[in-house]
Amino acid sequence: MAPLSFDALFRRLRQGSLDPVYYLYGDEDVLKDEAVRAVLDAALDPATRVFNLDQRSAADLSPDALDTLVNTPPMLAERRAVVVRGVEQCRKGSHAREALVRYLASPSPTTALILVQAADTPPAPDLAAAATAVELGRLAPDRVARWVAHHAKDLGLTLEPDAVDLLIGATDGDLTALAPELAKLAALAGDRPATPADVTALVGAHRGHTVHDLVAAALGRRAAAAASLVEPVLEEPGISGVRIVTALGTALVGTALARAELDRGLPRARLADTVFRHIRAARPFGLGDWKAEADRWAGWAEQWSAGELRGALRRTLDADRALKSTTVTADRGIVEQLVLGFASLAEVAA
Repeated sequence: MAPLSFDALFRRLRQGSLDPVYYLYGDEDVLKDEAVRAVLDAALDPATRVFNLDQRSAADLSPDALDTLVNTPPMLAERRAVVVRGVEQCRKGSHAREALVRYLASPSPTTALILVQAADTPPAPDLAAAATAVELGRLAPDRVARWVAHHAKDLGLTLEPDAVDLLIGATDGDLTALAPELAKLAALAGDRPATPADVTALVGAHRGHTVHDLVAAALGRRAAAAASLVEPVLEEPGISGVRIVTALGTALVGTALARAELDRGLPRARLADTVFRHIRAARPFGLGDWKAEADRWAGWAEQWSAGELRGALRRTLDADRALKSTTVTADRGIVEQLVLGFASLAEVAA
C-alpha cells in the first residue's frame, strides 16, 4: 500500500480510524512531531494518558524491553501507546530488529505503536510494508503558508500577509526554523496582528534586503542594484556568501531551463506553465512559491541568451569554490564581483 500523506493521516484519524502501528519517515521532523501528537490524541484517554504512554529511543531497546513495552496491557483504559524514535538504529539482522519485525506481523490490538525514523535516511521496506507508513517530506511552498496559518492559529497569533511572506523568505520555508519564530512573534504581538516590522525585529529580515531581492536584481540584469544589496544581505542572520551564491545558482539554472524552452520554439505564452510543470516534477528544495518562481524564471529568460547563462553559471561555480577556499576571507568582495560581472556577459557571449 502506498504511504499516507500528512493530510491523509489526519483525515483518517478524524474519521476514527486508528491503526496498530504507524511508521513515520521523511525529512520534515516538525511534521513527524505533529503526526505523533495527533496519533497520541486519538489513541489515549487524557485522564489516563500519563499511565499509558511510553517513549523510547530505538538505540536503547533490547528485544525483551521492546516486548515488554508493546505487550503491556493498558491501565484503566482501552489502549496504550508506545513511541520509538530513531528506529533506523534498529539495524537489519540485529536481535532488536528481528523482534520488532516479529511483533509487526501480529501487533497487540491494545497498543498503538509509533515508529519514528530520522530525517535524511531512506525508508525501510520491511517496516513500511508491515505498518501504516506515513511519508512526511518537505512541504511544497504553497503548503508552507497554509502551515504557518494553521500553526499561528494554534498559538493565538494572526499575521499580516506581508509579515507571512517576509517570515517564510527569511527562513526559506524551513518549518524547524519557522516554529520557534512563530512562538516568539505570538509573545511579541499579543492580541494584535504581527507586522513585517515585528518579523524584522525578531528574525532580522528587512524587506528589500533579502537574498530573494538580491537574486531578483541580479537575474533582472540590474547588476549595480544587486551589488549594492550584497553588504546589507550579508548582515542578515544566517546569511553567508555561500548561501547567496547557491540561491543565484538555483535561479540561473531555472532561467537556463526556461531559456532552453524558448530556444526550442516554445511560445512565450506557454513558457511559465511549462517551467512550473518542470519544477513540480523535480520538487527542488529551497524554492519559494513554485508558481511565482516559474513566472520569474520565464521573465528572466527573455533577458538572457543561452550563452550568457552558461557564462554566468561558470562564474557562479568559480565564486562558490572561492568562498569555500580556506585562503579567502571576504565574502562581500567575491559576491559583489560575481553580480557585477553579470553585466559584461553580453559582450562575452557576443
